[in-house]
Amino acid sequence: MENASRALMMAAGVLIGLMILSLAVYLITSFGAASAEAHKTNEQNRINEFNTQFTQYEGRQDITIHDIVTVVNLARSNNETYGLVGQTDSNYYIRVRAKVRLALYENMETISSENLNEAVKYELQNFAEYEDSDKNKYTGLPLYNCSVTINPNTERVNFIEFTQVN
Repeated sequence: MENASRALMMAAGVLIGLMILSLAVYLITSFGAASAEAHKTNEQNRINEFNTQFTQYEGRQDITIHDIVTVVNLARSNNETYGLVGQTDSNYYIRVRAKVRLALYENMETISSENLNEAVKYELQNFAEYEDSDKNKYTGLPLYNCSVTINPNTERVNFIEFTQVN
């Protein structure tokens, strides 16, 4: 009888040990999943913050050459930060294209600061004529609209295009 009592005590100890181990495995798995979800949320927040620098211009009709220069500098900075020299499906390279008057600037992120300054000077010397909703005419800096393309692989902006508003 005494041996049976000891056997039951041992079996109970083993069962309690298994329950404790099962609880530990469950907790570790739960904490790991929560940590992975927090990491994924943080990464998505970083991507959204990055994209907002560029998407804030999308759809606007009041963009000037100064805004274009800002975007070009942001793209250039991004490309230099990651050490990128060209675009692929899986990297963070950003291309900027702008149709400034009759000139089409492809890959503005690669042009020199001097050429960028020349484009700004040209815009400042050649105001455009506009008409407001009341049919009043005025002159001002040429205005542009912006379209942004997001790379589906990286979920980051990879192409920005500016076209002049007529």
